[in-house]
Amino acid sequence: MQIDWNKTPLIPAIAQDAETGEMLMLAYMNEEAYTLTLSTGYAHYFSRSRQRLWKKGESSGHTQEVLDVILDCDADTVLLKIKQNGVACHTGRKSCFFTSITQEKEILEAEVDTSAVYGVVDTLYHTILERKNAKAEQKSWTKKLLDDPTLLQSKIREEADELSRAIDNEPDENVIYEAADLLYHALVGLASRDITPDRVKQELARRFGTSGIEEKEARKK
Repeated sequence: MQIDWNKTPLIPAIAQDAETGEMLMLAYMNEEAYTLTLSTGYAHYFSRSRQRLWKKGESSGHTQEVLDVILDCDADTVLLKIKQNGVACHTGRKSCFFTSITQEKEILEAEVDTSAVYGVVDTLYHTILERKNAKAEQKSWTKKLLDDPTLLQSKIREEADELSRAIDNEPDENVIYEAADLLYHALVGLASRDITPDRVKQELARRFGTSGIEEKEARKK
């Protein structure tokens, strides 16, 4: 039985601890990710939010050694039997399945400091997403911004103006403070559109080797 990639360009891939049987995470694979997984022995996925191929653990070192690949009866889902090095979840938990709906609580504690592993920006972005998906009664400034696009847009403009004025004639500490404010509100704006910081990093990487003048001219075409 073979996967029909023309019919299903992206298939769900479930990662399961080969020793304990614990379900660790669900991600997606395209044909390239599937082929790389088989050829390298390490799990590769296709990120829908980042719109790119990624090797699990490429940033954190928390790789997944693939011991077996099992195809389901419809040939449109795979189960990976893996050895997890480190933790599977970007929150620092062993498994991505840690929120009990019936018990209304988190049933797993974080084992890893994600800000040290993934960096402050990515960790902050995922925290913003958690606020975005929180219940309506769970109030926060982030949730208020996400629920009020007009307020969010005005804050981004306000923070950009304050940073500009700080750069012009204020102490370094003020510049750093205002830059942090603008970055936070920009990340909230990205989260409102479900655009990850990784997509921005990809765009910046694309621009390396291209002068700013050339890049601006290319936009006009």
